[in-house]
Amino acid sequence: MLEKKELEFLEELLITPSPTGYESGGQRVWMEYISDYSDKVESDSYGSAIGKLEVNPDVMTVMLEAHADEIGMVVQHIDDKGFVFINKLGGSDSTIARARKVFVHSKKGRVSGVTGNTAIHLQDNKNGGGKQPSWKDIYVDIGATNKEEALEMIQIGDPITYTEELEFLNDDVISARALDNRIGGFVIAQAMKRLSKKRKKLAVNVLALNSVQEEVGGFGARMMSYRHMPDAALVTDVTHATDSPGIDNREHGLVKMGEGPTVQHGGANHPKIVDLLEEVAENNKIKIQHEATSIRTGTDTDSIFYQRTGIPSALVSIPIRYMHSPVETASLKDLELLIQLMTEAVLAMKPDQTFSVL
Repeated sequence: MLEKKELEFLEELLITPSPTGYESGGQRVWMEYISDYSDKVESDSYGSAIGKLEVNPDVMTVMLEAHADEIGMVVQHIDDKGFVFINKLGGSDSTIARARKVFVHSKKGRVSGVTGNTAIHLQDNKNGGGKQPSWKDIYVDIGATNKEEALEMIQIGDPITYTEELEFLNDDVISARALDNRIGGFVIAQAMKRLSKKRKKLAVNVLALNSVQEEVGGFGARMMSYRHMPDAALVTDVTHATDSPGIDNREHGLVKMGEGPTVQHGGANHPKIVDLLEEVAENNKIKIQHEATSIRTGTDTDSIFYQRTGIPSALVSIPIRYMHSPVETASLKDLELLIQLMTEAVLAMKPDQTFSVL
């Protein structure tokens, strides 16, 4: 199971703001941690970071990948009264954005604010609680009395995050605003830690990549995959746990939180790597679940697999509830099982292993 220091690293990752396009804070935390378990740590010009375990230049390289960015908001306009109008970063949901505490992350420091919500007594539709807001309706109150005062604290383009941090609902279930996908960065860091300790059994080179800007198009993964061109990739992200009320399993499938990571089938997922993951899970008694991919996985896997001549890739995911909200919820058991699965899958790979469907 996860150790105390590992959970402390997870908490530091989760509470360090890293919205899309502004990931440097979280990346510094990740790089400092993984440097203890890597032969080399590097980053590119946009902030994607890698750690390497170099066994032999003549053997294959497998890449473990996650994305570092979280959804958030950004300052778009400040009106004459000092109210801050915002827009989304990534897939933020405007319907849950009102009446929340937020932080605006300016160059001068962190500024507290609240998203305005007109009292129900003053709304036109007193019975219905008002209309569903769009982002143009959302504003932040930072306590400023005019535009000039607000501009002394913040500026246009400053990122915004909700204030929620890590909470333990019980010994196994955690909730936080940025599980998507800081827990992926945590998983690949722990896999690197375990692989470094089993180096004598390691037959392939390993590259752990924590990518930026997944939430707006998978751009960090594209840049680094093209640059390093590994022979295979194991990608991890979160997936929807569909075991909470109100979800049609006939439409969305059934994925349970606490029942193990999911292995995805179809689309960008290479069948031979999927076969390897299933075999490793069976041999090591690692509980897994299965998901079907239609057109896209909606993750960095879609940005990685087609680079140059193709990178055989597969997606293994952590089930979470309430994705893209300030209260994303996950099971530590699932994290542990995914770390085991990725570690054992890498250890099962041969120096000259290739993946072909023919």
